[in-house]
Amino acid sequence: MAQPEQRHILKFLVGSAVFFFVGTVQGVLQVLPPIRAWLDSIGSPEAGPGHMIDPLAHAHINVVGGVVILAMGISYYLFPTITGKPLYSMRLANHSFWWTAIGVCLFYITLLIFGTWEGLLLLHDPAEVPKVHHYYSPVLSVASTVMGLGFWMFVANILLTVRDIYRKP
Repeated sequence: MAQPEQRHILKFLVGSAVFFFVGTVQGVLQVLPPIRAWLDSIGSPEAGPGHMIDPLAHAHINVVGGVVILAMGISYYLFPTITGKPLYSMRLANHSFWWTAIGVCLFYITLLIFGTWEGLLLLHDPAEVPKVHHYYSPVLSVASTVMGLGFWMFVANILLTVRDIYRKP
């Protein structure tokens, strides 16, 4: 059983596993012949709307959601374990998880929705595709900012922890 001071790390491990699961399900779906043919017809993986679905959404859910959140949790575990000193802020650790996880979800969903929307328009009404871009950039900017805030909170917490480790008692 996890020590009480380490229990906060469980959400990083579970979150990472959930994001990997979603990414692997998408990976299986996008190689099914009808879905692969549709993605290829709208530009996957080179460019066009298909590029937003495969590889961008797929890579972000696996790499940022799976790997980065796992690395954050491991870092939060290892710093106190190796140094014998506490993290600078447990509150910042919790916030870094939630902001990053919510940002990953928003970013992923945005890429899937806009990739699908643009893909359908590209095949059925190509003249309408530029109108979608009016919405895409602001929505993606919000999702990226939320995710970025989580990253920056993590980096700040690690740097402040390191600073405290090397301060003279």
